[in-house]
Amino acid sequence: MKEKTDMLFYEKELYAQGFRLIAGVDEAGRGPLAGAVYAAAVILPPDMIIEGLDDSKKLSEKKREALFDVICEKALAYSVCAVSNEEIDRINILRSTHKAMCGAVSGLSVRPDFVIIDGNSISGLSTPHKTIVKGDGLSASIAAASILAKVSRDRYMGHQAQLYPQYRFDKHKAYGTAQHLALIAEYGPCPIHRKTFKGVREHIR
Repeated sequence: MKEKTDMLFYEKELYAQGFRLIAGVDEAGRGPLAGAVYAAAVILPPDMIIEGLDDSKKLSEKKREALFDVICEKALAYSVCAVSNEEIDRINILRSTHKAMCGAVSGLSVRPDFVIIDGNSISGLSTPHKTIVKGDGLSASIAAASILAKVSRDRYMGHQAQLYPQYRFDKHKAYGTAQHLALIAEYGPCPIHRKTFKGVREHIR
C-alpha cells in the first residue's frame, strides 16, 4: 500500500524502473468563466522534497507565493504554458487543457524521461507518461507544478482585474461565484470571458 504521506512514492517507483528526469504536470483554470487556462511542468532533483509542497488549493496565497520562488530556484527545469480564452472557445476546455499541459512539457529546458500528470486523461503527449487522479496531493513533482500553474494564473488574473476592474477578477479569479455572475449580468461579457461557458453565453449581447 502507498503511504499517503510519502510525496515521492510515484517518483521512487519510476526511479526504480530506471527513469531519472521525471516531470510533474498540473493545470489551473479549467473551471473559471474567463481568461486563459494554465499548465506547468516541473522536474525536481531526484529524491528532493521541498517543505510544504501540497495541492495548491490547500495552501494559502502567501504560502503558494513563497513556494513558487523556492520551486523555481531548486527545480532542474520548469515551464508554464497558457492557452487563451479564444482558443478555449474554439476547441473546448478539455482539449485546451491538454494543449497547455503538452506545451508546458515541450517548454522544459531539459527533456524528461517520464511525465506524471494530475487527472485522468491526456492527449497529444509523446513522452512516456501516466495520469494520477488527485496527484497534486500525492506527488511532489505534480504538487510543485500545481503551485506554479496556480500562482501564474492568479497573477495573470490580477493583471486582468486592472484592465477590467468592474468584474473584480482579483477577488474571485473568474470562477462562477454569485458576485461574478451578477457582474456579468450587469455589464455583459468582456473580451476575456469564455463565450461558450454557461453563465456567460446567455449574456452575450
